[in-house]
Amino acid sequence: METFDSLIYFGNPLTEWLIALLYIVGSVVVARVVYRIFSKYLKKFTATTESDLDDIIVDSIEEPIALAFVLLGFYLGYSHLTFGGSGDLVDAIFQIVVVLDFTWLAARLLDAVVANVITNISATSKESMINQIGPILRKTLRSGIWVLGVITAMNNVGFDVGAMLAGVGIGGLALAMAAKDFVANIFGGITVFIDKPFKVGDRIVVNGIDGTVKEIGIRSSRIITLQGRMVTIPNNSFTSSAVENVTAEPSRKIQIALGLTYDTTPQRIQEAIDILRKIISERTDTEDEFTVWFSSFGDFSLNVNCTYYINKSGHWANTQGGVNMEVLTKFNEAQLNFAFPTQTILTETA
Repeated sequence: METFDSLIYFGNPLTEWLIALLYIVGSVVVARVVYRIFSKYLKKFTATTESDLDDIIVDSIEEPIALAFVLLGFYLGYSHLTFGGSGDLVDAIFQIVVVLDFTWLAARLLDAVVANVITNISATSKESMINQIGPILRKTLRSGIWVLGVITAMNNVGFDVGAMLAGVGIGGLALAMAAKDFVANIFGGITVFIDKPFKVGDRIVVNGIDGTVKEIGIRSSRIITLQGRMVTIPNNSFTSSAVENVTAEPSRKIQIALGLTYDTTPQRIQEAIDILRKIISERTDTEDEFTVWFSSFGDFSLNVNCTYYINKSGHWANTQGGVNMEVLTKFNEAQLNFAFPTQTILTETA
């Protein structure tokens, strides 16, 4: 009568096959139990805590850990069997799979943590830059971890990784040279996000281009000029050129020079000075500090100058236009005559 030990299949007794099968089935059962513990109990527990970090960790590691138990069962089952010369190949496959499983765990965990950090920053910041950098940063980190994992797995089974990296390095160098401008723009965008020399809505001047920032992208930014034209500027321009943030100035200095006719009496000149002082002092969009004075005897006019400052509450164009309109109206009402040719100079200095 044949016993289990006398039944040989592929060089192994039937009892060894049964033990190997028990290891495999048992590992699958254990993996399902572990997965259920994570999904049913640990997730409920972490949901009661204030921190989101524990939820992220549990959600990221449950599947790789369950797979690790399955791989362990397969390896223990295989260790009870002998296959002659094919053993080395199977060992190498197991090493590769185990390293890739841990790589999967690390990639999922890091990606989830980074995504959580980006979400928190986006919720507390008005900048749109992080929303554009975030996906690229996550993909880069995931790709880097998987590259390291594959290299480690190949190195463990005896591949000459150094020679492969040398070949990849030469190709990567050629690619980097071809894409240096693109990379420079990417780093320029990151620099703008970190240093914050300006934000969306600010008026800036860069390389002679004066306009309002409409969008800050990962490779380029868009500015609407004072003429209403959309200009796309590569982000490396902000790191290699001086950027003037006009909006960041505490106040805007405005100078007015008004030329009155030579038949204007001193009393009328004083009246003109008083009118200018009244106009500036009564506005809420100008600073309290301003100066009005009789400045010079011109070739064709008696010149009265005024220097005032527009505060943050006022838009420079609206305020300046409003002041000019009030000056014209009040001077006409007072019958103060401008010289001919009219010598009215409006200058703006940031």
